[in-house]
Amino acid sequence: MNNIRVSIIGFMAGVAIHALGHAAGPAESLVAVIEQQDRAVFDAFNRCADPEQLKAHEAFFSASVEFYHDTGGVTWSRDAMLANTRQYACGKYRRELVAGSLRVYPIKDFGAIEQGTHRFCGIPDGPCDGLADFTMVWQSDSGQWRITRVLSYGHRAAHAATATVE
Repeated sequence: MNNIRVSIIGFMAGVAIHALGHAAGPAESLVAVIEQQDRAVFDAFNRCADPEQLKAHEAFFSASVEFYHDTGGVTWSRDAMLANTRQYACGKYRRELVAGSLRVYPIKDFGAIEQGTHRFCGIPDGPCDGLADFTMVWQSDSGQWRITRVLSYGHRAAHAATATVE
């Protein structure tokens, strides 16, 4: 009887481990997709003084994107957000993701939530004086990823402890 219990417990543990292994695969894949999207959207942002790069940056956002910025206010459309980007960011600073800060959470039948911390640095190689937290909601539509909501908050001076980037 004890052998049967041990066998059943062993079997159930094996099933659980197998299920976790399969669950980790898609989650890891989603993290990789969002990491790639993050790199691409901010590669274009970092070079948005070039009109072609600003256009590439624009393509990552839903036309009805909402952008909430703790010190800059709210914009309710891609056009308004891009106007602010053009006026306040392009050619002035670049964004760097703080290493180890990225977190990704799936949204069933929609996409993903991305959270992290980023630094803002002078262009081209100026100091990284600014730091902020962010949350972005990504929607996947037939394999095309678009940002529908952005929250950028907790803007503060950067410290030496956050000098490492991905």
